[in-house]
Amino acid sequence: MKRCIYPGSFDPITLGHMDVVERATNLFDEVILVVSSNTSKTNAYSIEERTRLLETIYQDNPQVRVIAWDGLTVACAKAFDAPTIIRGLRIVSDFEYEFQMNLANKVLDPQVETVFLMTKTENAYISSSMVREVHRLGGDVSAFVDPRVITFLEQKKTV
Repeated sequence: MKRCIYPGSFDPITLGHMDVVERATNLFDEVILVVSSNTSKTNAYSIEERTRLLETIYQDNPQVRVIAWDGLTVACAKAFDAPTIIRGLRIVSDFEYEFQMNLANKVLDPQVETVFLMTKTENAYISSSMVREVHRLGGDVSAFVDPRVITFLEQKKTV
């Protein structure tokens, strides 16, 4: 079985993320979405909330599994026998950061490969932080996220 991991904070998951997941399922038998904390930024939603949201979104897709992980990405790849890391790219600055991470991962585990998938042009400007900000200010985020994400955001707003 060809298996990969697609790590991210998914805070929340956007149509850009979902596009990468869809294309990854065309390349791999199983795509493991690895919900993690990003130490360089403050997450708006807990890892448990983000994991549950992704589980809801992908509950009917047997090719997609969702896990929470707090550790090295290459350790996750090894633990789940997934020798490939999927990374989505939107803009040039994404590539610079991701290429640097790829080089570090290669030092940590030379057996793990990274595959970069460009998001569709129409999703290139979408980021989770933009979605959170537009929603916080009362804007319509339906062009950026799945309807289940909107429901999640609305429920979190009222809590």
